[in-house]
Amino acid sequence: MPRPDARIDRLSASAYRIPTEGPESDGTLAWDATTMVLVEVSAAGQTGIGYTYGDASAADVSRRVLGPVVSGRDAMNIPSCWQAMRDAVRNVGRSGIAATAISAVDVALWDLKGKLLDVSIADLMGLSRPGIPAYASGGFTSQSRDELKEQVGGWAAEGYSMVKMKVGRDPGADADRVRAAREAIGAEVALFVDANAAYSRKQALALAESFAEQGVSAFEEPVSSDDVEGLRLLRDRVPAGIAIVAGEYAYDALDIRRLLDGGAVDLIQADATRCLGITGFLQAGTLAETHQIPLSSHCAPSLHATLCCAVAGAIHAEDFVDHARIESLFFEGAPRPDRGVLRPDRARPGLGLEFKRADAEAFAV
Repeated sequence: MPRPDARIDRLSASAYRIPTEGPESDGTLAWDATTMVLVEVSAAGQTGIGYTYGDASAADVSRRVLGPVVSGRDAMNIPSCWQAMRDAVRNVGRSGIAATAISAVDVALWDLKGKLLDVSIADLMGLSRPGIPAYASGGFTSQSRDELKEQVGGWAAEGYSMVKMKVGRDPGADADRVRAAREAIGAEVALFVDANAAYSRKQALALAESFAEQGVSAFEEPVSSDDVEGLRLLRDRVPAGIAIVAGEYAYDALDIRRLLDGGAVDLIQADATRCLGITGFLQAGTLAETHQIPLSSHCAPSLHATLCCAVAGAIHAEDFVDHARIESLFFEGAPRPDRGVLRPDRARPGLGLEFKRADAEAFAV
């Protein structure tokens, strides 16, 4: 196949604010809406799409800071574009908003490359497996005990083999909430908890004992990911059946490496909508493999379904309830788990997603 002559001629970005179905909270934050930023990059008559979750200001960074540095570049040469974007945000600050903007553009470039070659990203990268187990994720601290049981019990009935719930808002009630979730899902479904850095080290250590009694097998961000020493301490001291998990706030490979080099985690997370896109996610996979630590994705299931099937060390993907709803609303072709397993669509070029602009317009910021 001849190589397409594909100079980038347009980059646009738009933001959409989607209300949640009810009040939501975790251990440290409460919210009533989620913002998605969508980036579109065009070359040679094709348009690739990428997206991130965060703040609408990422759309401005994408247009104003990143657009000029990728414009005119070869869309087939993603590393060149990626490095140019990293250079462009040096004085803006690469972590946070700038990283999410780069992530969205990088994802759009991969989608565009697949479309230019008329091949799915799954086949462009190559797959380690045809499907990846997904864990259903939600269980917000804003839910009543009965609402929690109904949600996680429903996921178990749908065939998910793993579910995750939030803890940390009221540490005194967490043991009872975890017990209720276990009652709802039964003994065979794996139960994960996510504190979103709500606990002190000693709180987390004490609660890990009661969580272990309910068969909790993963404890995400018991303390802040900035507290590498605290995560390492907990990793060494929690009951043996509980894995310490972090990485969702890694904005580049250096953040991933800091957690891995510090021996802070039993399982590392990466989020392609934050960690500098698909390019950054693949780097995270390589780092995880070299440290012999398994990898999981954070949120954005329509994107990570493919990436977790490509990265050999990935063991599961997060099917976060808010993002699953938004992606099904906004994207034709958004994959959904079949008995708890996500599979990429290899029949469509690129990511296999088509933006439903008319449906999204009502939520435009």
